[in-house]
Amino acid sequence: MLLSIQSVSKRYRGDRLALSDFSLEIGPGVLGLLGPNGAGKSTLMRIIATVTRPSSGRVVWNGVEAARDPDAIRRVLGYLPQDFGVYPNLTAREFLEYLAAAKGLPSRVARARTEELLQLVHLHDAAARRLGDFSGGMRQRVGIAQALLNDPRLLIVDEPTGGLDPEERVRFRNLLAELAGERVVILSTHIVSDVEASATRIALIASGRLVEDATPEALLAAAQGSCWEWVVPSARFDEIKRTHLVSGTMRRGDGVHVRVVSDERPSPDAVPATPGLEDAYLRRLSAHRSALPAR
Repeated sequence: MLLSIQSVSKRYRGDRLALSDFSLEIGPGVLGLLGPNGAGKSTLMRIIATVTRPSSGRVVWNGVEAARDPDAIRRVLGYLPQDFGVYPNLTAREFLEYLAAAKGLPSRVARARTEELLQLVHLHDAAARRLGDFSGGMRQRVGIAQALLNDPRLLIVDEPTGGLDPEERVRFRNLLAELAGERVVILSTHIVSDVEASATRIALIASGRLVEDATPEALLAAAQGSCWEWVVPSARFDEIKRTHLVSGTMRRGDGVHVRVVSDERPSPDAVPATPGLEDAYLRRLSAHRSALPAR
């Protein structure tokens, strides 16, 4: 299985460029598409899901171009969009059975699959409740279930952990890791911890462009020697935030313990620290922005 994104660009009205010459080859496993809000992640997900057409470039699934035969992707696709909506008057069970029928599942298979997924997302006890009475986190779990109805070979989830509590977030990350196997899974998010827990490969996106395509280990290795811990007085904290790339803070009795990402030691008092994925992400994103031409 191979999803090939070839020089894809997307331009909206007003000459706004949401994606620019984006290329990526994606095989089985979990790809974390990581970038800030407004980076173009959702636009790319909609193009892959054949909801939106690119202005230029191609998306190819197993040798078949999506623009020529969109059903080649749609038949194997599970998609949880960022703005997933529900029918508030249907119960969770009715909603999933309805969508299963829309996907072409035979009624007996649809019922069995619905019950299986309600158990999987821990909603079986609430299956007879109206979706309009669900919390945001519960509706998000219904969205995850509907994306899995047809046992997809290509699974796209766009900002999937919004509205989930910490326990649900961990459960979802574990579920993604279990689902990977022989599937192509794309997890689009701006939350580093979401990809840290489940992605075997990370694509960094900013301003509609691919910034980096690497394993988490490679990103961490590149950040070695670029992370520092520094204790500063509270009175200097605002100044440090303005002049340095701060990835974390903690207030203690001796001052503010600041975590700084920098290729140079920020102060004689700063001591080296082991970088985490958040540090590596911020470092690479900062380097990308610094390399952009001045406007």
